Amino acid sequence: MAKKTIADVDVQGKKVFMRCDFNVPLDKQGNITSDDRIVKALPSIRYVLDHGGALILASHLGRPEGKPDPAFSLRPVAKRLSDLLGKEVLFCEDCVGPKAKSMVAALKPGEVLLLENVRFHKEETIKDKVAKEDPQLRQLKDAFARQMAEMADVYVNDAFGTAHRDNASMYTVPQMMKGKPRVMGFLVERELQYLGQVLKATDRPFVAILGGAKVSDKIGVIENLLDRVDRILIGGAMAYTFLKALGKSIGKSLCEDDFVDKAQGLLDLAKDKGKEMVLPVDSVIAKEIRPNVGYKVVGQDIPAEWIGVDIGPKTRKLFADKLKDARMVVWNGPMGVFEIAPFDEGTKAVAQAVAAATERGAKTVVGGGDSESALKKLGLDNKISHISTGGGASLEFLEGKAFKGIEILDDRP
Repeated sequence: MAKKTIADVDVQGKKVFMRCDFNVPLDKQGNITSDDRIVKALPSIRYVLDHGGALILASHLGRPEGKPDPAFSLRPVAKRLSDLLGKEVLFCEDCVGPKAKSMVAALKPGEVLLLENVRFHKEETIKDKVAKEDPQLRQLKDAFARQMAEMADVYVNDAFGTAHRDNASMYTVPQMMKGKPRVMGFLVERELQYLGQVLKATDRPFVAILGGAKVSDKIGVIENLLDRVDRILIGGAMAYTFLKALGKSIGKSLCEDDFVDKAQGLLDLAKDKGKEMVLPVDSVIAKEIRPNVGYKVVGQDIPAEWIGVDIGPKTRKLFADKLKDARMVVWNGPMGVFEIAPFDEGTKAVAQAVAAATERGAKTVVGGGDSESALKKLGLDNKISHISTGGGASLEFLEGKAFKGIEILDDRP
């Protein structure tokens, strides 16, 4: 069922608690190296401010292990957000407690306050399953969430990147706000719209491109997509588990031996369903994974002591050819060791092929992470229908998993 958005709520004179995903990359000096996640939250933020709401923003950043850590402070986000909005963003050194309560109480319509990193409190990441089995942990999580819930009249989830987690600010806070409006922001709405199109795709041919290191991370996605796609292109280190299943020599390439039989089962399942599962026909290989190392190109069999680090030139052309007639494309995961040139050539080639598919009229959806980095590096990020803000979340969505943080929001009649 469709969920209400912030546009369905009157926020005039209301205190609005908005959970965002400001988990931005920082350099060693604490400077933001990419403000994309902040920029993508602006439409929802501006909507509340323009419609007379007093806005309370909450987010996590990094993994501070449940205690305050200056390296993971959201203060740089407040500064950047102030610049983008052209108005002061107030900042509170905690997300709960007397200081947060008093700053929220003083907040006026049209003003915005960013709370400090919710993960500075261990209660934020207590899993619901664990809390159910331990009354003390349940009490801690609920008490923490209640402090945030009592601050606001409206709850907005605009953090797709963590919508698959049952963190306190994502799931327990809206639980505590039952009877008050609980809606999604425009970023989450857009994510669900585009990822929903993938799962309901009627555009044919529909091609999925999956890369990255582990087959185990993608099994559920492959199983769920096999009933929907026409072909799946497999790259990255995960391809070597499939190649080993076919009896190929993979040298010292990364392989999940425990999943070789599962990989074979997926190949058989694809064949039974009449779907193409396209594996690399050649690989770039090296003896070490480091910059400035010697490398060469081989076919599907890799010599002993060598490691597969990227799809080869024939595979790049093969994958591009398999995308030429595509009307729907979903891509998640790099084709090789993207961080080290020239082992990024396969990922670049796929990025160019996906962008070209968009220009031909295909709907293209890309998971975040390295796939997005490749597109940006090539200046092609504006030539994709939709780039997800949540790599892990988008994968779980494509597996067909339920998102507690979205399910709890108010249904649209």
